[in-house]
Amino acid sequence: MEMDLTPKKAQVMFEGDGGAYSFWSTSQVPLLSNNNVAAGCLKLQPHGFALPHYADSPKIGYVLQGTHGIVGMVLPNAGKEVVLKLKKGDVIPLPIGTVSWWFNNGESELIIVFLGETSHAHVAGQFTYFFLSGTQGIMGGFSSEVITKSYNLTNKEADQLTKSQQGALIIKLKKGQHKMPEPEMDKTKKMVYNIDDAKPDHGGVKNGGLVKTLTDSEFPFVGEVGLSVMRVKLKPNAIRAPLYLMNPAVQVIYVAGGSGKIEIVGFNGKSVLDTQVEAGHLLVVPKFFAAAQIAGEDGMELYSILTTKSPMFEELAGKSSVWEVLSPQVQLVALNVDYPDFEKLCSSNLKHTANPIPPTN
Repeated sequence: MEMDLTPKKAQVMFEGDGGAYSFWSTSQVPLLSNNNVAAGCLKLQPHGFALPHYADSPKIGYVLQGTHGIVGMVLPNAGKEVVLKLKKGDVIPLPIGTVSWWFNNGESELIIVFLGETSHAHVAGQFTYFFLSGTQGIMGGFSSEVITKSYNLTNKEADQLTKSQQGALIIKLKKGQHKMPEPEMDKTKKMVYNIDDAKPDHGGVKNGGLVKTLTDSEFPFVGEVGLSVMRVKLKPNAIRAPLYLMNPAVQVIYVAGGSGKIEIVGFNGKSVLDTQVEAGHLLVVPKFFAAAQIAGEDGMELYSILTTKSPMFEELAGKSSVWEVLSPQVQLVALNVDYPDFEKLCSSNLKHTANPIPPTN
């Protein structure tokens, strides 16, 4: 079975004074639709405002850049709006059907990448957005009769309600033009998680890097989208040795910083990807495929979602490797080696090697 796993960068769907929205199309990355996952990226200029909208898929946002982001959300059946503060490294889940708006209250760009699952979407592998206002807003699609009777308005008032906002998707507010709601810091602490500042799994590895896996056991709100999150930060020339996801789940990887190489092996031990990647690349690791990453001279940072709430990885190298658990006799037979010192050497190396693995001198 031939698969195109080539990493791709996003295509711009909309761009204006207030910012831009880009996405990865299924024609670019066919595995998105095949595996019911999707990705997009919102870039807001200073005082850029993304109009209120909802989507047909659950997703998770990760703040790549910015320190003064604000998001307003109305969760399904909540009956109230919550306003949260966002900064670089923040993870924010968005359950399906959530109405949200986004505002950059700072003086530098605010960039957020969204990764999610599309099994209930109109188009597999793609987020479809429904805006409440603007030139593509739902309000403008209804007849004057519906609007006047629903809101008890005159025809003139109905036109004002549905046609006054001539912007689409993202607009730019003049500085001081409108005072936006202040973030609720108590709610922010419960509904936003900064994965960049979080304690890494197993404490990290000196000169190797760190891995942080985020599930609902540590961040309950992420359970609302049925996904989990992973951040991998590799030091220069370090390697994350081969491993695979034991759950029947898909991993979507976004290269958030640096550069390096990613290798993926699939059916029949065949290499399906062996390529250089850089910041902005997106790729999909299919179910049960094994993957490894090698950082470049400047290191490499990866942000992923996993289409399971409780991911379980099996490592193929390092002290937690499955090879460490298999009996020596099985190792020798499976690898077809007959010299007696091999098992001792292999076992000793496995016991003293952590994953990620620091570069060798």
